[in-house]
Amino acid sequence: MSDILPVHHRPLRVRKVHSLRTFIWLAKGARDFARAPLVGLSHGLVMAGFGALMLWLAWDRFWVLAGAMSGFLMVAPILATGLYAVSRALLRGEAANLSAVWQVWASLDRRLVRFGILLMALGTGWVITSAALITLGVSPSVTTPADFLTRVVLAPEPGFFEIWLLVGGLMAAPVFASSVVAIPLLVDRPVAVQAAVLTSWRAVMANPICLSLWALIVMTLTLLSLGTWMIGLIVVMPVLGHATWHAYRDLVVQEAL
Repeated sequence: MSDILPVHHRPLRVRKVHSLRTFIWLAKGARDFARAPLVGLSHGLVMAGFGALMLWLAWDRFWVLAGAMSGFLMVAPILATGLYAVSRALLRGEAANLSAVWQVWASLDRRLVRFGILLMALGTGWVITSAALITLGVSPSVTTPADFLTRVVLAPEPGFFEIWLLVGGLMAAPVFASSVVAIPLLVDRPVAVQAAVLTSWRAVMANPICLSLWALIVMTLTLLSLGTWMIGLIVVMPVLGHATWHAYRDLVVQEAL
């Protein structure tokens, strides 16, 4: 079947890598951040500012905020496209500055726009689902972070928090599998969205332990950043963005189209 598809619609070949390769991606991401700090800090500040705005707007409506913060993680990969472009420029020995970021965003690549809209729709769906679960499943209503901690996370009757996590995981897992290398691939190569998503799934199926560990690292670092009132995102976001580029470079075979 794939033989009759146009070349740019075919999924690309992927590699199997060592499970601990994730820490090399992090190290390379930190190196790229150090080499282009202005770009990284600008992305981190924007993300931290956006997160702080969500926190301020929904502080007394935590039933919305809990879903919004986790939905935020679904959309974050598309917001890091400029970081992928900078890592690519560093690899090629080109100018790695804000102009490289601007070239990606100004191109209004329809593939990235479509993917971004899809991620926003999925993130919104999780926000609504999470809000419905917390509103209908917890009484009295959850309004503050303290309420969420005591009535959901530390509830004397176990079960509801686990269900909330399970539903979130079931929604987030296919999003992660579809986008883990797809977005940097779209930035780097003229392939169709379908091919990028299928390549991403190939990479996950070929490296289930490695990419499960990578998902855990991304989630842990992001949650720790949220626990610092978003300040940690200023550094964590660019490091993870650059690291994701190196994950793509390791996992996807660089072959001529």
